[in-house]
Amino acid sequence: MGAASPAIRRARAATMLLALVAGAVLLAAPALLGPYWLRVLSNIFMYAVLAQGINLMAGFTGYPAFGNVVFYGLGGYVMAVLMAKFNAPFAVAALAGMAVCPVLVLAIGPLLLRLKGHYFAIATLGFNEAVKEIVSNATALTGGGMGLSVPLPPWGPGASAVTFYYLFLGTMVVATWVAFEFSRRRLGIGCGAIRDNEEKAAAVGLHTTRYKTTAWMISATMTGLVGAINAYQMTYIDPPTFFDMAISVKSFVIFLLGGAGTILGPVAGAFFVELLQTFTWSKLLNWHTGAMGAIIMLVVILAPKGFRDALRRMPTLASCWARVWPRAGNA
Repeated sequence: MGAASPAIRRARAATMLLALVAGAVLLAAPALLGPYWLRVLSNIFMYAVLAQGINLMAGFTGYPAFGNVVFYGLGGYVMAVLMAKFNAPFAVAALAGMAVCPVLVLAIGPLLLRLKGHYFAIATLGFNEAVKEIVSNATALTGGGMGLSVPLPPWGPGASAVTFYYLFLGTMVVATWVAFEFSRRRLGIGCGAIRDNEEKAAAVGLHTTRYKTTAWMISATMTGLVGAINAYQMTYIDPPTFFDMAISVKSFVIFLLGGAGTILGPVAGAFFVELLQTFTWSKLLNWHTGAMGAIIMLVVILAPKGFRDALRRMPTLASCWARVWPRAGNA
């Protein structure tokens, strides 16, 4: 390969500078913001991870895992049960909640991944409801419909907000890095081939079930981890809250707005949706849901393929953003 052109070098330098500035601002945020805004930012980071999990399946692999919230709930419940019933420390309980999710995918993935398109999406919805019912009826272990209280964090309210902020921030950074590495390695390239034409991918010798299952395991792992962290932050967990399909719907909206199969799309989408929701709640209390829905519809109409595609259509930004915001297979 030849040397990069001056435009590409400038784009890389601008990207590095932007990343350094963004990193410095996010690391310094707890010293500048109060608990309320730290919680808002924590929610942004959490939804960025949830949307990234959907992105790995729907954006990179072409399988719309609409019921991915099942791993959010499962990660939270495993963490809560271990802490409340067995006095496990948070770190151990959270790692266990995260680890259970890919194991479950390994068990049911090869079966569900035989389905495609909306059939797969409906199957994941049913999977979520089935696990929700199991948790709701395992009263002795999970508290059933009454839910389960998690031991309070050992930090004070202010320190807790800062600690959870950094936990969610770190998880988002790792999830974004995982998506980047996924997109440029054999696994991600193979999943892209499955997304484009699964029959042709299988015909040339690609083990499509293995690739799809591995992608779903990675997706489930990051989803389960943020579920565990958020359950500890909330200190209470119940099935309607942690297996709520509204979480999946919101994560899908974020994923679609950011751009399917992009690296930074889930992050940009999470910032847009969560800040928009915060604004509408504070300024349009009685109309916030309608106002938020109308704005999202307008954005979808103007940028049907997500923010990245809209930015690429701007000549002055196209060359830079093509590098900063790569798609699967073009990282």
